[in-house]
Amino acid sequence: MTRIVAAAWIAVIAALFAQGAPVAQAQDFTSPPPNILPPPPPPPPPPPIFVPKVPQMDEIPTQPKAALPRRGSFNERMSRCIAEGAAMGLSPNERAAYSRACANQ
Repeated sequence: MTRIVAAAWIAVIAALFAQGAPVAQAQDFTSPPPNILPPPPPPPPPPPIFVPKVPQMDEIPTQPKAALPRRGSFNERMSRCIAEGAAMGLSPNERAAYSRACANQ
């Protein structure tokens, strides 16, 4: 019985070889590999390059000036501080000390 089964298997394998069917193939290197990952994004554009202005030898350099709020005159500040001290109910000595500290800020 085993000889008959073995002979049948040999006949099947011989028939497959006669038809030209591939027996076993691990990998097919003839076709390109499938695209598993998407293509990478394009690189970002380069940053803009600005050339700074070169100072000239005969040019006077300019200094940037900050806009400061106007304080008002000393007389206006002192009058305002004395009035504030009086509104707070300070005595004359306390009002004098307060107005000097307030006006010199």
